[in-house]
Order: sequence, then C-alpha cells, then structure tokens
Amino acid sequence: MLFFIPTRTSPLRWTLALLAAVPLLAASPITVSAKRHANIVITTPKAQFEIAANGSVRGFLVRGKQRLTLDDPAAADTGDAIKINGAEVGGFTADASGVKVTDARGPLGARGKRVVVPGRAEANGVTVERTATFEIYEDFPELLLSTVTYKNAGSAPFHIDHAAIDRHRLNAALTDPKARPYELWSFHGASARQGLDDVAELSAGFSRPNEMGRITPHGDGGGVPVVAFWTGHAGMAIGHLESLPLVLSIPVEVGSDEHPRAAIEVDPNVELKPGETYVTPPAFEMVYAGDYYEPLRMYSLALQRQGWKLPKPTDEDYAVSWCGWGYSFNVTAADMLGVIPKLKEFQIHWATLDDRWFDTYGEWDPRPDTFPGRSLQDMVKTYHQNGIKVQVWWIPIGVEIAGRKYSSHQYIDSRVAREHPDWLILDQEGKPALMTRGLAGLCPALPEVQEYHRQLTEKFIRDWGFDGHKLDNIFTVPACYNPKHHHKSPSDSINAMGEVYRVIFDTTRRLKPESVTQSCPCGTPPNIAWLPYMDQAVTADPRGSTQVRRRIKMYKALLGPEAPVYGDHVELTGEGRPRRGPLAGRDFASTIGLGGVVGTKFVWPQTDPRYRRVALTEDKDADWKKWMEIYHAKMLSRGEFRNLYVQGYDIPEGYAVEKNGKMYYAFFAPDPEQPWKGEIELRGLGTGRYHAVDYVHNQDLGSVDAAHPRLPVAFAGSLLLEVSH
Repeated sequence: MLFFIPTRTSPLRWTLALLAAVPLLAASPITVSAKRHANIVITTPKAQFEIAANGSVRGFLVRGKQRLTLDDPAAADTGDAIKINGAEVGGFTADASGVKVTDARGPLGARGKRVVVPGRAEANGVTVERTATFEIYEDFPELLLSTVTYKNAGSAPFHIDHAAIDRHRLNAALTDPKARPYELWSFHGASARQGLDDVAELSAGFSRPNEMGRITPHGDGGGVPVVAFWTGHAGMAIGHLESLPLVLSIPVEVGSDEHPRAAIEVDPNVELKPGETYVTPPAFEMVYAGDYYEPLRMYSLALQRQGWKLPKPTDEDYAVSWCGWGYSFNVTAADMLGVIPKLKEFQIHWATLDDRWFDTYGEWDPRPDTFPGRSLQDMVKTYHQNGIKVQVWWIPIGVEIAGRKYSSHQYIDSRVAREHPDWLILDQEGKPALMTRGLAGLCPALPEVQEYHRQLTEKFIRDWGFDGHKLDNIFTVPACYNPKHHHKSPSDSINAMGEVYRVIFDTTRRLKPESVTQSCPCGTPPNIAWLPYMDQAVTADPRGSTQVRRRIKMYKALLGPEAPVYGDHVELTGEGRPRRGPLAGRDFASTIGLGGVVGTKFVWPQTDPRYRRVALTEDKDADWKKWMEIYHAKMLSRGEFRNLYVQGYDIPEGYAVEKNGKMYYAFFAPDPEQPWKGEIELRGLGTGRYHAVDYVHNQDLGSVDAAHPRLPVAFAGSLLLEVSH
C-alpha cells in the first residue's frame, strides 16, 4: 500500500500513516507557493497543480513556457462534496493560515513535498472539519496524490452517506480553440458490460457510471480504477492508488453545458461520533501528453513501487495457441485430437480445451457424454506425445446451485455447495449471492476456499497433466454478508478475490514452471484484484480489430511493454458484428503488428455446416500458414512496445515495437475496406538514414532520414514495416 491502511471500523475508512519528514541533501525541483488569498501552486519540471480555496485541483502539463490543461473548474461542481444525514455539505473554505508544507518521503520516492490544507464547513446543523493532504514526488512529477479527512467537529454524531472527491470539469477547447468542450477521447477502466468500448470518443450527452469493484447488473464488475481524457496536445487522468479493488465509482458525464465532468465517488455508510474522522481512499490526478497508455503505465509503475509484483513471463507465454472453442459448447475428445496434424504443420504447440468439457461448475469433472471414462486424460497424453501443451478452461470461485441455467446447461446443486454451504457468499437477505453466469460463489476470504482451489489446481495440473489454465468469465465477486464468516466488512470477499487467483497461479508455477495461466474478463478491462496472478493477458472476446489493438495497448501499459498479450482468436477480428470486409475473421496484422500473441480457433477437418464460419478452408489454410511463419520469424511479442502515436488523433492509426535494434511499425487505415494513401511519420528513430520494408508483402519502400522520417505510402487495411539502418 501507499500511505493508507484499512482500519477495523470500515474497509473504506482509511488512516493516513504519516511518514516523518527527512532533510533532503539538495534543493528539490518541486516548489510550493502557498500565499494568503491565492491558490496554492505546486510546480515540478513537468507539471503544475493549482489548489483552490474550495479544494479543487487544476493540473497543467508544462512544456517549455507552455502550460496545457483540460481542467476548466466551476465553483459549483468542483472541489469535493460530502453528503451527511441525507443532505449535501459543501462550501468548504481553506484556512490559508493553517497550510503546512513539508518534505515527504515514501514508496513513490525519497524526495517529495507534502501540502496539508485545513478547512471547515457548517450546514444543516453539522460542523465538519476537512483536511486535504497532497503529495508529489520527483520520481512521478506528473502525478499528484491526495486524500481528504473529514472530522465531526460538532457535538452530535452524524452519518456520512456519500463523498465525491477529485471532481473535475473539462474543456477540450483549452488546448484546441476549434473544439467543442466535449471533443475529447477517453479511457474507462470499469468492467461494466461485455463488448463496451474501453476507449471512446466523448459526445454530447455521454454518460457512464464506471462502477468499480462491485458486481454490475450484467454480472460483470471489477475493473482498473482509472479514467483518462486526452486531446492531441494534452491529457489528464484520475483514479485511486490502492492495490485492493475498492468499491467506488468514477462517473463521467457530459452536461447540458457540453462540458464533461468526472469525479471519484464513494458511499462510506459510516457514522462519526464527535471527534471521529473518515479518510477518503488515496486518489490521484495525472497530467500527460499522449493517450491512455501514459496514465495506465504510470499507474502500474506507482503500484509496483508500493510492492505490487508482476510475474516474469515464461517463454511459453509467447507461443501461438489454438483453442477448441471453434466447436463451441460440445467439443469432444475426437474433435480435439483430430486437429493435431494441422497444429504440427503450423508449428503450433499450445492448445486449449475450452468451455463445457465438464459436468458441473464447482466440481469440474469431465462430461460423461463428450469425455467418457479416461478420454480427457488420454487426450492430454496424446497431445504431449505430439509435442503440444494443453490449457484447461474453468471459472474459479463459481459453483452451481439448482434453479438456474446457462445456455443449454441446467444447473444442479453442486456437490461442494451441498457439502459446504457455509462456504457460500450470501447476500443481505441470507441467500446465495450470484456472480457471472448466475453462479453462486465460494467466499474467497475463507482459507478453506483457497485450499479447495489449490486442490483443484493440483487435480488439473499434476493429476490430469494439463500445462496451464484459461480462466474465463472472471470479473469480481459479490459482497459477502454470511454471518458465519465473521467479516469485518462485506467487502472482505471482494478484497480477497485475488488470493484465490494467487493460489492457482503459484501452485501451477510450482508444479510446471513453464506453464501458461491466462485470465479472460470477457469483453471488459481486467480486475486489479487478480491482474498480478497471471502470466498471459488476453484481449478478451474483442468485437472487431479495433478492440484487439486498443486492448493490447492497454495491457502493454499495465503489465509492461514486453508483456505477452494474447490477441484472442483471430476469427473475432473484422469491424463490428456482423464482421465485414476482406479482413473479417483473418486480421492477423492487428495482433502481430502490435507485438501481441497470435491465437486461433479454426475447425479442422470439418464439413459440419454449424462450423462453416470458423472452418479452415483451402484459402484460409494458405493464409494461416503465411501469418504463422511471419509471427515465428519476427516474434514481435518479445519486443518492446513504444507508445509513439496518439489514439484518435494520428491518422492512420499507428503503433511501434522496437526489437534487436530495429523498429517495427503497424499502420491501420481509417476504413479497413478503403485504400489509404498519404505520408506516414516513422517516429522513434535514432539518427541517420533508415531503410523501410513491408515485411508482409516483401516490398522495399525505400529509405528515410531520421531528421525528417516521413514516407509516402499506399495500402489497404494495414501496413506492417521493418525499419533498420
């Protein structure tokens, strides 16, 4: 954690662990101006933050003599607001005479500044003292941290219903006078609904609640607690910097005045007696140049400074993988074995046994109709004899209870639910709380449940011989009100979710160090709870090529520029549903060009009309073979992703990967069905002249000078380049 530890009274109540200020050896490049009757101004070599009397913060990106901002504060709806006893208390005014500025030292750096701003408000018969604390570090000069402490300064207890902090009103016209206020691009880290675009251009009337941590009405939930905005000139982001999956929201809404608004909102539901305090979660504001990659990368690095550890990938994490999902829910052992000759021909040495190979969620034993007897274990042995490793599909934590169904599968009371009813997550009415696919959940906060998942993992990996996992449909879990669990808070189940995934990952790595554990939050961003406990991310059921590319970029930011990111099945590419155009279902470039890991779910040999769309036809066969050869020859997934192009503003859409002293570029036409012609800029080159080759079509495109790296091109769909001295 950063500076915040949960108290015993509430998981959303925080105590600021003040760190002793230490003398710095040299003058800090961070300065603080705190004068009476003026905004407090914090200045770093890259940013400037102005703190107004009402607590609102306005961030500026500093570029030479320029100060660029998207913040356009309005007194009525910026700063922070708190709802007490059902009524809003606002109008906090800072006490300039009480402002304290000290040196700071903490996990984000040895040199920084802390600014403490006291304030006070009286309304509706209550008196509240507010203390806002800001910190900034030399190692993160574009990132301002903040918490707000509310103290009951009255003589009677009061109840805090709701708090909104880090509120912002934005205006794109501040960096582009021709733009309307809402003409911004944005990233939304909430796992809200499968298929919803994480990256979106704002429009009039745009609105998203961006709920984090909790189960959504669609059965999803979780997410990365970051929301970001940018133009072609500057960007800003807000979020929280706690590694636990806190239950809160970061709503974004374009108002009737055309200005987007964003804030961090929590529902503490706590009562404060006179003299008691409530401290908000650790929030941040970041200013930057570029797109959503920048704040997500900074967010990840800040968490890692606090002890958030990401596993080192294995060589196997970068291997092409075939998945049996082409056969949908009724894949058989014969289907899985029949494809082996084609996998060997394509040099694919990973396969996945996908959904519904099992009889019951929670037990995870083979279906007797599709995998009778020991046919599942024998299938794994046959794969191994052919030099192919196998992953197994399953959903941790979820268990069946009678009365519900998913697809054609009618649920029964699973054995684990019958034998251990005390393990179930219960809702406020004492009934089993439901998660993804309408499954009940085993409470991950219980040591017995964690042990059960260790045993399941050993069954799959040690006893049956599987080499890894495809953990699918994983979002978050419900809050737990089971009185037998003696939770300090119902959110204990949500906060403990990652422990189950840690057990699965650690057990698998112990049994098979070269395993692959893939986690798929179908069609949504990942959950910060389990993100550190996998070694292969996945673009997660993308709805078209654009989502493939944007999600690869997201994961490269969160997990590192060399992280293995599975592009999911290439059959999901194309633009929208139904997919259209010549690249529908075969856009390998969107994965390979960005340094993703190739995946496919083709059906072979197969003449069944049910599988026509994914059948490996003769023309597809040649195409698949060509792209597999390109992937294995270049292995850009082992290269370093370079964020050199801005999503939404650079046309054509561009990406760059650096590997072995060469630069690799991928450009994508605005309309995949229309040829594009013009000049592209090859950013990130060193000095001197470079040679450009279209490595897909083996075409020499000539040379460019790094001082003016512009190249005239014409292409349809995509253009992949290798550029070297």
